[in-house]
Amino acid sequence: MHQLATDPGIIAAIRAQNTANAGLTEADILAQDKAWRAEVGTASTPTISAVAANPASAILHKAKEGSEGLITEAFVMDNRGLNVGMSDTTSDYWQGDEPKWQETFLKGPGARHVSDVDFDDSSQTYIIQLSEPVIDPDSGKPIGALTLGLDAEALGNL
Repeated sequence: MHQLATDPGIIAAIRAQNTANAGLTEADILAQDKAWRAEVGTASTPTISAVAANPASAILHKAKEGSEGLITEAFVMDNRGLNVGMSDTTSDYWQGDEPKWQETFLKGPGARHVSDVDFDDSSQTYIIQLSEPVIDPDSGKPIGALTLGLDAEALGNL
């Protein structure tokens, strides 16, 4: 997990999005989240496709594919809780109202969030989410957060 959180491509993508989104208001964020939610499961997905095409998404997808089924999903968020990159489409764009972001990004270096085990309808598996902040190597401050969804049954077999 830490290897992904310190990946130069992940850090560069988060830095770029933090700069690009610096002027967003809460209303802007909620509107983008609403657009994302409306696109999930449809043929027209311009909001989702922009994130899926991000270089960070390719890094996360490769990590998932190389995990031999342990990682069910991986995504990174910016300093506002907005998705930067993802291995799979998330149900919403804004994670800033959820513990995975609040308990990592807001608490800084060394913070971790471990979710309860939950049944994931999309993968039909029980998963647990692990999250940690992504730290800027230059400043030592959080710039975003990383979440990995892990197959709970596969974890039990390790």
